[in-house]
Amino acid sequence: MFNTKDRKKFVEKQEQSHEGAQIQYPHRLNFYDKPPLYDVTIEEFETCALDRLRVLAEIESSFARNRPWDDLKTVTLAQCQKYVPLNNNTAVTVDVDTQRRNDQLGHFVLRLAFCRSEELRRRFVKAESTLFRVRYDSDDRREREAFLKSRDLDWIEVGDAEKKTYEKELQALEIRKAGEDHTNEERYYKVKWTRVPDLVAKRRVFLRGGSAYVPSREQASIVLQTFEANLTRALENTAKVLPRMDEDTRLVPILNNLSQGFLAGVPSEWNGASTTSDEITADMVDEIAKKHFPMCMRNLHECLMRDRHLKHFGRLQYGLFLKVLGLSIEEAVMFWRKAFSGLTDDKFNKEYKYNIRHSYGLEGKRANYPAKSCQQILLTDKPGPSDCHGCPYRHFAPENLQTSLLATYSSHGLTTSDLPEIMKTVKEGHYHVACTRVFEITHSGGGVKKGEGIGGGESVTHPNQYASRSRELEKSQQDSAMVVE
Repeated sequence: MFNTKDRKKFVEKQEQSHEGAQIQYPHRLNFYDKPPLYDVTIEEFETCALDRLRVLAEIESSFARNRPWDDLKTVTLAQCQKYVPLNNNTAVTVDVDTQRRNDQLGHFVLRLAFCRSEELRRRFVKAESTLFRVRYDSDDRREREAFLKSRDLDWIEVGDAEKKTYEKELQALEIRKAGEDHTNEERYYKVKWTRVPDLVAKRRVFLRGGSAYVPSREQASIVLQTFEANLTRALENTAKVLPRMDEDTRLVPILNNLSQGFLAGVPSEWNGASTTSDEITADMVDEIAKKHFPMCMRNLHECLMRDRHLKHFGRLQYGLFLKVLGLSIEEAVMFWRKAFSGLTDDKFNKEYKYNIRHSYGLEGKRANYPAKSCQQILLTDKPGPSDCHGCPYRHFAPENLQTSLLATYSSHGLTTSDLPEIMKTVKEGHYHVACTRVFEITHSGGGVKKGEGIGGGESVTHPNQYASRSRELEKSQQDSAMVVE
């Protein structure tokens, strides 16, 4: 173990080695103006992009949920630490250079995916600019200043004589205590007023001769505007050369998948594991469905109970969900046989039993098929008029969706006053955010507050994730009640 003195020497030695070795990425902050000029594997290409997209998708979800800046910052930092960690130069137990290399690679891959349309570019720039701002605010002060000195941000520091000339105007930029004057202590930067339109709109700068005098406390605005302008220009240039990649069959499918990332959120690393160890039987499904299923699976269950049948994609979506939920193959056969009560045993065994066993990896190529994520449900196998699969938030008509939500969840606390907020996110295309808000409302009795999502502020990205978390909350409440008794 290091004592304080030894640790200080070790950190100083590490900083010196960083300086002497001329590391490739000397700063935690990055304007991404130098593309990655090295070979990467397809797996690395996709992994780095997906990790970064998870963070950006959660940022966009935060905007859709109108989170305050402090909450957005907290959630984003937590997501960054989980998927795209970036430590300061003083970190001695991690490979800082590799972290920054992966960060850069993920950014440039997503540029390729999101440069294809004006709408995608706009959303990408907004999310990336927010991520940069979060990192800028949380960066070490000395390292942030070193980064700013390494950039030509085209600003002029205002001298003492000029500050004296406009002393009254500069003093008026902020509210001060009576008799207090910090004008000579405050640093000001002069830039073209068009570079800080947000500060001009809020009257936080002094304008003179086409220039804006920006206090050092508002310095971040200049940096952020520069980052956003550079990224917007870079995306437009990337879009012009992207057609050259259309013939690359390795990368195009990956980029197509990534570009859909904002639609459904990106599946988290949730692996289907649940802290509830209760065994699920065929007879328990109906009760669990009424308490814990998300809207998509609740709809499939009710259609199955009503019609005593589901079409192929409905059976596939629901069957894999029940499998991951914990229904064994024996119980699954019993459940579906009971549900298809209008069929003879011979017809059921010939036409349906094989497919049930196949989904469990017991027939055919014996693959262990995972349950469909929200992204797969939203983007594949669009339901027809008589189908029951799909995502109700996307595939139901607005009137039908509102009626179904009230019929399904009114007993769980959802009221008509909650519908405008939910329908607003649906109209904007944030379907997983709408589902997350329904989870928060229907589990408010279990201590879930608005903005918490399924935990830690995360949005719903998988039906089984929704059901698993709902059952965990119920079990926690039951355990607490037992302790009280």
